Amino acid sequence: MTMRTLPKATVPVHPGVKSHVGEVAAKRWNPDIRAAANAADPERTISVLDVIGADVWGDGVTAKRISGALRAMGDGPVTVNINSPGGDFFEGLAIYNQLREHKGEVTVRVLGMAASAASVIVMAGDQILMARASFLMIHNTWVLAAGDRHAFREVADWLEPFDEAAVSIYAARTGIDAKALAAMLDKETWIGGDSAVDQGFADDLLSSDQIDAAPSNSVEPGLAALKKLDMLLANGVRATKSERRELLAAAKGGKSGAAPTGMSGAAVSDWAQGALNKLQTL
Repeated sequence: MTMRTLPKATVPVHPGVKSHVGEVAAKRWNPDIRAAANAADPERTISVLDVIGADVWGDGVTAKRISGALRAMGDGPVTVNINSPGGDFFEGLAIYNQLREHKGEVTVRVLGMAASAASVIVMAGDQILMARASFLMIHNTWVLAAGDRHAFREVADWLEPFDEAAVSIYAARTGIDAKALAAMLDKETWIGGDSAVDQGFADDLLSSDQIDAAPSNSVEPGLAALKKLDMLLANGVRATKSERRELLAAAKGGKSGAAPTGMSGAAVSDWAQGALNKLQTL
């Protein structure tokens, strides 16, 4: 399917509303999963290997960053590697629009997870390839909001068209009936690689040699653990004692480069311990 036939998404902004990473996606996401070396032309590859939207580190996958990457590449084929737990749904819609409008073939490869907002980005590909052990997760738009009952009714009404937009995008890609897709979003549906191909969410499977899940493949040891800690804290996700200890152990093993700009190696451990202490109270 060419992206030209996919519907364009409208992306308005609602004051006081913030998108949210779901608890299951936050816990199941493995940030170490990346493309294997030489799996695609690095000069024409965009990596979506983080939460969608800017985070406290100044990282995260944003429409601004994707726009800059596409502009630098110019017209022509582009490969997009995705392993993301989702995040800012409206940022995801904006990225979907950018890829949909790119003047060149877009190949999307789901390496590990494409949940929520990331699953919408996946749909912009002319060709969608998924690892057999990877997952798409689709659900209704999740947000954080504050206000009285009137404000919440307004937010609920405001969100409904976005769920309908997501359904229309999935329907255009898969051919699945809109009512059936809406039911899948209502109950939060996880779709594995084989099932995604069978249902039309993807075109084919990736070979296992195109994926690297080894922690040593991370840019800096400990960075993935620190980012996952930050995501759990930012979204108020409860973690088990063993999960907290595992993340802290990985974070403490990080080099100085694993910290936010200007933090020393000792500061990494201090930050990780502080994050763990706060996480234990959530």
